[in-house]
Amino acid sequence: MRTGRLNRVLLALAGLLLLVLGGAVLAAGLGAPMPSWWLHTGPHDVLLSRAERTRWRHADWWWPAVLAGLAVIVLLALWWLTAVLRRRRLSEILIDTGDGDFALLRGRALELALAQEAGRQEGVAHTEVLLRGRRTAPTARIRLRLEPHVDPATALDTFTAEALTHARESARLATLPAEVCLRAVKHHAERVT
Repeated sequence: MRTGRLNRVLLALAGLLLLVLGGAVLAAGLGAPMPSWWLHTGPHDVLLSRAERTRWRHADWWWPAVLAGLAVIVLLALWWLTAVLRRRRLSEILIDTGDGDFALLRGRALELALAQEAGRQEGVAHTEVLLRGRRTAPTARIRLRLEPHVDPATALDTFTAEALTHARESARLATLPAEVCLRAVKHHAERVT
């Protein structure tokens, strides 16, 4: 599961849980009739009674279990934070202009140019380009969806010789390593009469 989808699922579940619990506590506080199995039954009921707060205090397993649970929650939160903050895309590329100075090229601009040139190639139905790596040494990840009649080897050779070479030369890069994923577009069966 990709991180973006995981974020949406976790945020939706956390939001739903907080909404249900908050709504139930608000309803109990306003005096709405609550089911008999619910923790709080009326507006004067406390969230945790004294007996509930001190129930497990003297058990040997209680504090290690609480600390282990909190440690797991903190580690999961840190993992989630680093996954969200980690850059997936290369935002800019550092280009040597040849006169001892450098210029910055937006990564999205190179991605778009590479995708458009690959999309004009005969037999390519759809392209997706993603630049990763460092500003001085980018790598490309390309997905090409090919029409059913196209030979994958020919399409890959044409893409490498034309679009990828043009992108590397226009950005004045010594190398532009690329991982190309080829997939065929599904087609419907032809009707024979």
